[in-house]
Amino acid sequence: MNGLRSGKPGARPYRLAHIAWTIIAMLIGIGVPPACWAGDQALPAHKPKVALALGGGGTRGAAHVGVLRVLEQEGIPVDMVVGTSMGSIVGGLYCAGVSVDELEAMFDKQTVMKNFMTVSLPVRLAAVPIFAIPHLFGWNPYDGFYFGNKLRKYLNSSLPEDRREIEKLKLPFAAVTTNLLDGQPHVITRGNVSRAMQASSAVPVLRRPVLWDENGLLVDGAMVANVPVVPARELGADFVIAVDVDERLCRVPDSQFRKIGSVSKRIEQVYLARADAVQLKRADVVIHPNVDGIGLLSTKISDAKAAIRAGEAATRAAIPEIRARLNLKPATVSQPQDNRLPD
Repeated sequence: MNGLRSGKPGARPYRLAHIAWTIIAMLIGIGVPPACWAGDQALPAHKPKVALALGGGGTRGAAHVGVLRVLEQEGIPVDMVVGTSMGSIVGGLYCAGVSVDELEAMFDKQTVMKNFMTVSLPVRLAAVPIFAIPHLFGWNPYDGFYFGNKLRKYLNSSLPEDRREIEKLKLPFAAVTTNLLDGQPHVITRGNVSRAMQASSAVPVLRRPVLWDENGLLVDGAMVANVPVVPARELGADFVIAVDVDERLCRVPDSQFRKIGSVSKRIEQVYLARADAVQLKRADVVIHPNVDGIGLLSTKISDAKAAIRAGEAATRAAIPEIRARLNLKPATVSQPQDNRLPD
């Protein structure tokens, strides 16, 4: 599934994506969030404000849909959603009132990833010399292979017409980004929802940064908070449920690194695991679906379905802990019948 095996269709884009991640990791280092990020994990005497911190992970982020479904079925209260990259896309749509079933359909049809990668990466790379021509005539667009405008328009059309501004959403929402101008986190809590999602998922090298205002040129929030637990606390959350959709970092044999793209894939895993650890230790509950082997940019429907099921399974396993920590009684209503056809 990970696209690293030679001769596998679609492998090349995944290798190139991992190479891009390697470049990013080398440029920014394996860092930690600024020291000013802090939060208090002690629950207040009043009803705690519960936040979902949805992490980035490309196609693996379909697992967030499964998480949301089970939390709804179990009646777990959610007072705000803070998302990074794909977590911001799922979270923003959900806060706007897009149902879990509608979200699942978007991943089942792979319309999200198809609009994210409008042209295959090899084709886009082959066209790089063509993209250099405008520079000769004085037009200097921001660096990156994809503009991201088609994704923004698709997301905007997926939102209810009266909920296309963050201030008008059904649930409080924030999209985490990285500001290239000062290298600091930029958490978007106001403005156009689809543009905020576009900025939060603008993977450096692949996607062009988004000019937010005179002080913000924004890219993917994974650079500063891939699982945005601390940003959620800074926004007033008393209890944070973090959803980590990265692959697990396990020891592997040296023979695995003879494959083309295998080193860059490993660098991606190491970077995210170390960066996420800083955030996850501040969470009250961590949900980590088993999405190992699902490619970051996979367009396989089977991968999206597997991620959603993994999100459901991991959340059901976490429900007892969530209830205990929030002092919630077990659900007394029967769970909705799942009439979906098996994969």
